[in-house]
Amino acid sequence: MANTAASAVVLHEQRQPAAPYRILTLNQISPRGLERLPRALYQAGADIAEPDAILVRSADMHRMQLPASVLAVARAGAGTNNIPVAELSRRGIPVFNSPGANANAVKELVIAALFLAARNICQAWSFARDLQGDDGAIDAAVEQGKKDFVGFELPGRTLGVIGLGAVGVEVANSAEALGMNVLGYDPLITVQRAWQLSSKVQQALSLDDLCARSDLITVHVPLLEGTRGLLNAARIRRMHPGGVLMNFARAPIVNEPDVVAALDSGHLHAYICDFPSSALKQHPRAITLPHLGASTLEAEQNCAVMAADTLRDFLESGHIRNSVNFPDAVLPRQSGSIRIAIANSNIPNMVGQISTALAGAGLNIAELLNRSRGEYAYTLIDAEGDASAELLARLRAIEGVLSVRLVSSAE
Repeated sequence: MANTAASAVVLHEQRQPAAPYRILTLNQISPRGLERLPRALYQAGADIAEPDAILVRSADMHRMQLPASVLAVARAGAGTNNIPVAELSRRGIPVFNSPGANANAVKELVIAALFLAARNICQAWSFARDLQGDDGAIDAAVEQGKKDFVGFELPGRTLGVIGLGAVGVEVANSAEALGMNVLGYDPLITVQRAWQLSSKVQQALSLDDLCARSDLITVHVPLLEGTRGLLNAARIRRMHPGGVLMNFARAPIVNEPDVVAALDSGHLHAYICDFPSSALKQHPRAITLPHLGASTLEAEQNCAVMAADTLRDFLESGHIRNSVNFPDAVLPRQSGSIRIAIANSNIPNMVGQISTALAGAGLNIAELLNRSRGEYAYTLIDAEGDASAELLARLRAIEGVLSVRLVSSAE
């Protein structure tokens, strides 16, 4: 019986570029990022055929016919819901993102949202724009109307931060510096982010605990099946009356009808998000922005640079960093060796089968690195000798192997 993994790999025969690597760009990528791809080694553009890799920002790739030549996809941004990650994983194709590259931009917008909500700035500005009459009439209307926009100050208020990744940590630290009490919740927080987090940020025991103790909540988690509708009617009801909810992550993480109902009842003082909709854009208690989170020149440049650097490191060295579907894998090159990169299902005896195949071809393994992440794994091998087409075919035929690539030889 033919194994489906091996059959899939046949469609994923990867050419070893004799000419420059070919990068298909699906959006306008910052020139600062493209400059990281030397012209002697790379061709990049929107009309590239049979690309070795794809650079993308917001383009929807789910209905795209992905060429068999693609080795990797890199997004100049954090979220990857516009990319068919599951399909690419089955083909052994790593998907890279740019975590933290736009963190400062998003953090600044969240801090701005705190002030917009606390001081009713948008509603007050709209009121002032609509004033009629001469300056005397305007002055009188201002004195009469300003009482409708009385707000509150942030020091002493409690902000709940859901998700303590690159953005969440910066938001939490900045809010603490403003004098707020800050609660954080992230059961998957990394050691790196924990070191960056202010020691004054308190740990919430659960999402329900965070909601019950917060005056304001901001959410910074990726859109996954487990986070869809994460903030719903039950959790919103736990918030203090007159609370503020902010969503600069992804729209479906917050249940919109439940938010509208809470705004209508007055239980929520305000909802501020980056995702306008017909139900929200005219609501008097909602402020919807046109997806401005990462819309700064600096953020676009940072994301493009990180994506390009990550892609180049993978193509030229086989290294994986900042992948959303495969484990980090970095192995210093052994002088005079060849390098073979293998993506595979995380199943027993895979390394043994790979080693046996190399030994059968007369190759000596100088260094081997195997890393796993969930149901997938990645192996880098530096070997002494030549990797024949027959050996690569033998490796691809191993059940569970998803892709095999001969990386350029070390000098």
